[in-house]
Amino acid sequence: MLTTANAAKVVQRIDTIPLFLHAYAYHLNMRCGRILPADLLDIAHRQQLAGVKIHVLDGEAAALCHAGPEELQGFGARAAALGLELHIETSASDAVAIDEAVRIARHTGARSVRFYPRYEGHLHDVLGRVAADIQSMKARYSDSGLRFTIEQHEDLTSHELVALVAGSDWPQLSILFDFANMINANEAPLAALDAMAAHVTEVHIKDARIVAEATGNGHLACRSGHGGLPFRALLTRLLCLGDKQPQVRAYGLEEEVDYYAPPFRHDNEGPNPWIPWREMSETPLPEHDLPARLQQEIDDAAAQLVFVRQTLALIRAEAMGFLGEG
Repeated sequence: MLTTANAAKVVQRIDTIPLFLHAYAYHLNMRCGRILPADLLDIAHRQQLAGVKIHVLDGEAAALCHAGPEELQGFGARAAALGLELHIETSASDAVAIDEAVRIARHTGARSVRFYPRYEGHLHDVLGRVAADIQSMKARYSDSGLRFTIEQHEDLTSHELVALVAGSDWPQLSILFDFANMINANEAPLAALDAMAAHVTEVHIKDARIVAEATGNGHLACRSGHGGLPFRALLTRLLCLGDKQPQVRAYGLEEEVDYYAPPFRHDNEGPNPWIPWREMSETPLPEHDLPARLQQEIDDAAAQLVFVRQTLALIRAEAMGFLGEG
């Protein structure tokens, strides 16, 4: 709920909110070679966004993980010329994955590396492995000038992530808050944000329908504005994080219609539950009419940007009214 202080923050910050293109919004087109990493820069520039979040594997054969130093430097130079900030993402926390992401980040001039763990095992063992991975990053990359974010990605709870970040004693590490991923850890979006708020510096924006299963919840991503998430409330709270300066540095527009993630945490699971193996996120390609689906993905990404900007306008109007300036 807005207060006078928070309403003032909203009015001061909302017009310069750092919206980023997220490559997953074009996931199917990139898998099919219809959109390449370089194309994302042009799209983000046309949409007047602040930057691009891209995975090391986005683009299949044209992915950044396959590029040499000169090609990566060229990609970074093109982004800089367009006034775009780059963030690199990877889907693991082990040294091999992080080294690759850092290599790409350094050559492209990216400022941030996102990761999330994908370990199978009992919870306490998984948390121990992730904590060790973080200490390895801290030892190797504290002087890199990069920021690192760990994303809540469906299997660990908000309190477990906070404990990992707080226990790392590493100022360069913070949390990336995803609008939907806490659902699979048997949490609600606003409660999860409350738990992680002090550590959140980046965001993935999406919408989803919550799918109740036997002892937990999955989520089915959908077009923004058509799901069951408290979209406007989440954006409002995130805008208000940070006292004198905005705490959140990047809001990734991660539309991912038709992506489904099953429950990973369950009711009455006990203190040390088994965390199952999970593959990297992937939206299924259609069995028929692929060209129409690829165009629909492009349309969905454009519609998300419109919806987010409309929602921000509503938030701004509410704040102005609260301050008596409407």
